[in-house]
Amino acid sequence: MTPTDPILAKVRKLLALAEDPAATSHEAETYTAKAAQLIADYGIDRALLAQADPGSDPVGDLVVSLDAPYAVDKAELLSTVAARLRCVAVQRTSRGAGGKELSMHLFGHASDLERAELLFTSLLLQSAQGLARTPVPAWEHKAAFRRSWLAGFRGAVGARLLAAEQRAADRADARFAEGGTTTAVVLADRTAQVEAAMHDTYPDLRTARPRVLSGSGGAAGWAAGHRADLGDGPARVGGGRTALGG
Repeated sequence: MTPTDPILAKVRKLLALAEDPAATSHEAETYTAKAAQLIADYGIDRALLAQADPGSDPVGDLVVSLDAPYAVDKAELLSTVAARLRCVAVQRTSRGAGGKELSMHLFGHASDLERAELLFTSLLLQSAQGLARTPVPAWEHKAAFRRSWLAGFRGAVGARLLAAEQRAADRADARFAEGGTTTAVVLADRTAQVEAAMHDTYPDLRTARPRVLSGSGGAAGWAAGHRADLGDGPARVGGGRTALGG
């Protein structure tokens, strides 16, 4: 997406309305749901266009560096967003001058990588704002509560993105019902290309064990995730390799 893309311009207007302090909770949710659906429709349209012209949306990669605090939680949010937008993510840990450094290596088609980057940047800001507004119960360990809050936020965002992407695919199938090839076939082929690129780079990947969280903030985080803007938000990052901090 480019700054002059009409879909992105419409998404920005919707998000500006949603972020207006004068908007009611219902109005904000309506605006952000529409923004999320526009982003999903854009992704499906790009996928279908690339079927006829593969060079218009090639497979690429993107490295995102994640800073403390809660770097692992940020990585899990990014991984969820990437997966819902048909990218794959590899978590990498290294040792630097300041100690352990965490990054995510994303693989996906260019349009999907751009969508994932834009959404994650916005959601990272929104989650930080949500955490700052959510009081930690006096009896709760602050870090444990906030990690569980972030897990709830991530779960809600993932569910909303999955639903938006499915609705976009269903609408595309309805438009092209007589075309023969369904969006599921097109998307499966794109996914196979992305996974092949990942395995070419990392032939010996191991699946990490899921974390067990003890905090009680999951419900509050889930509610915040349902209110989150699923668009590019107030900040935009540049293309190429990017470092996003905490």
